[in-house]
Amino acid sequence: MALGGSELGLAFIIIGILMLLAELSSPGAFILVPATVLLVLGFVGMVAPDILISWWSPVIVAVVVIPVTYVTMRMYQKLAPPAPPETTVATSLVGMTGVVTTEVSPNNLKGKVRIEHDVWSATSSKAIPAGKKVVVKTSEGVHVTVEEIN
Repeated sequence: MALGGSELGLAFIIIGILMLLAELSSPGAFILVPATVLLVLGFVGMVAPDILISWWSPVIVAVVVIPVTYVTMRMYQKLAPPAPPETTVATSLVGMTGVVTTEVSPNNLKGKVRIEHDVWSATSSKAIPAGKKVVVKTSEGVHVTVEEIN
């Protein structure tokens, strides 16, 4: 028994709904685009069954896939815009200011500096007492070289 356009349309709708339910259980929009395409094709198959089993179906798929993909991408860019990394890397500390929490002295890493919300091991070319404001001149690994701000 061959499937007609309306049966194929109904099958597409059912598969599309199942894919949307799968997307709801594991969000990420990976299933959203094919599910939407299947739903649209299913409704086309229900409204115009003969068109779905003709050579027009690939054209309809292309006309649906491109805008749905574009709209989905734009929607997710608005929901979760690109952001800088949440972790601090050493090179991003250069030029930042902080406060000495434990005295910083030359040639050792016993000194501590609070930069934003993190505490870093620090060294400097001269002794800097706790409480002084400093600027990061270089950064390597998990320690920084700082200078006092006058």
